[in-house]
Amino acid sequence: MQAILYVAHGSRMKAGVEQAVAFLQRVQQDIALPIQEICFLELAEPTIAQGIENCFRQGATAIAIMPILLLAAQHAKHDIPKEIDKAQKRYPTVHFTYGEPLGVHELLIDTLQKRILETQFHSNNASVLLIGRGSSDPAVREDLTKIALRLRDKYGYGKVDTCFLYGAGPNLEEWLAQRKQDNEQVFIVPYLLFTGILRQSIAKRLQGYEVKNMILCNSLGYDDNVRKVLVERIIDLIKRNYLEEGCFS
Repeated sequence: MQAILYVAHGSRMKAGVEQAVAFLQRVQQDIALPIQEICFLELAEPTIAQGIENCFRQGATAIAIMPILLLAAQHAKHDIPKEIDKAQKRYPTVHFTYGEPLGVHELLIDTLQKRILETQFHSNNASVLLIGRGSSDPAVREDLTKIALRLRDKYGYGKVDTCFLYGAGPNLEEWLAQRKQDNEQVFIVPYLLFTGILRQSIAKRLQGYEVKNMILCNSLGYDDNVRKVLVERIIDLIKRNYLEEGCFS
């Protein structure tokens, strides 16, 4: 019997966990599978190991693991696969497949534009800054750059920059230091799913710099476009599982 396990990141804030669960419960309604469980990578329960056990106890013979992550960094490439390897040893008769993060997708570009328009400050000569969580993986910087370029080209911005809160690559403070003498209007969009601690951190950092014409937008968040992209990724994963094992039911 086919199961799917959604792996959300987790948060120290109760609201962050609740937002993820509420979003994934909406996604579950679009997926016609008998066993669907939600778990967290860190900072919340159930853990990945507990989520896999919950699927197995319900009779799962195949478990599709779906990461609820924006980009493929350390968590997607190492942490979750490590948990899958452990589970494979514990449940040798279960077939595991692993999905892709949301990645670069046209619908996510549209949501970024929606976040900008929500501010009602839009102007034709504005620029944009996308702020990612951060990673030491160069692929994360490459993907966020692809997203930035697509946003620029699709919606006609003069410039779309990127920076990160943590890890390698340009950080927010470096970007702000370069902007001190620039009066061009800039929309700052956190490229994050949850709108909690990290967005608060961004707002606090901006207060310490006397840079004009900066507008902090809402985070990417859990909107319908994100849901559609996730459902698309899930369908691709289940199809792959069916082709590999013929165990879709």
